[in-house]
Amino acid sequence: MSNHNEIIFFTSFLLFIAVMLGIDLGFFQKKNHALSLKEALTWTIVWVGVSVVFYFLIRYHGNLIHGCDTLEEIQGRITKFHHPIDLKGLGVDQAISVYNRNLSLEYLTGYLIEYSLSVDNVFVIVMIFISFNIQPKYFKRVLFWGIIGAIIMRFLFIFAASALIQRFSWFLYVFGVMLLIIGVKMAYDFLYGTNDEQIDTEKHPVVRLVSRFFNVSQDEHAETFFVRNQGKLFVTPLFIVLMIIEFTDVIFAVDSVPAVFSVTQDPFIVFFSNIFAILGLRSLFFLVMDIMNRFHFLKMGLAGLLAFVGTKMLIHSVFNISTNVSLIVIASILVVSVLASNIRNIILKRRLRG
Repeated sequence: MSNHNEIIFFTSFLLFIAVMLGIDLGFFQKKNHALSLKEALTWTIVWVGVSVVFYFLIRYHGNLIHGCDTLEEIQGRITKFHHPIDLKGLGVDQAISVYNRNLSLEYLTGYLIEYSLSVDNVFVIVMIFISFNIQPKYFKRVLFWGIIGAIIMRFLFIFAASALIQRFSWFLYVFGVMLLIIGVKMAYDFLYGTNDEQIDTEKHPVVRLVSRFFNVSQDEHAETFFVRNQGKLFVTPLFIVLMIIEFTDVIFAVDSVPAVFSVTQDPFIVFFSNIFAILGLRSLFFLVMDIMNRFHFLKMGLAGLLAFVGTKMLIHSVFNISTNVSLIVIASILVVSVLASNIRNIILKRRLRG
């Protein structure tokens, strides 16, 4: 019965996402153009709003994801996915309420992690577009297909990782060490300025790989990814940029997906939180382009976030940090980094005026 419920819920979720993407990119954005700050802010609010609505759906009906209607079924899911809750002395209705509340908090925490890391991803995507001299009006098309590819790759990555964790519990320690190393490296790069954001348009590994298997057109062909010339199929620079963005997303998934697994081992919750963050990436991209220099300490905050979730994974068998505490710590790290950035901006402005 639970598998049947999972298929129905998951299929309905994918259909809903397809409809939302159609609305976002089809009905309202028929022509290629760069989103204005107002449009980007509007769609960012829409996607965040939809994500919050989904939180409330899980909060009150999360048990429907796996079709858990009895104490035995709920306890089975708690044991399988190691949810940090205890149902002793609770009736069915109380158990469902406690289970749904924890599930919704795991989703919200995972979404917050993924969305905050997406801001860092945006900075890299901006550099890719600048390096390849892509016109802003074509950003939307590349980001749309980039998001579609990201959804497919995240699906494969998340459920494969979940299968590994279920079969080999020690795999969580691998993720923990990896996240800790990434967090330390990110902090080191921030402090010592060793992070090179320049994109080599000729020697990038994706450029070399594509050039090896495809004929590459040196001319710009507007929004097309492929073009025919004298009967031969050529890929355009826009296609190469798309491939680099897909490759970049795979690299980012290596830290963002394990980070969410530090909060929950339920692959459905990991997938939902990832997808909602990814869907908001396009509007977030245009929004961040206007404010990308205002969050100087965000990278340091993300380094602290990754270090925290990595440590949580490493000590989970000795000391279990609750979902509530994880949410508070992660939100606090992000708030402090944003506030510190704003204080720095105010000080710099005052110095310039003085």
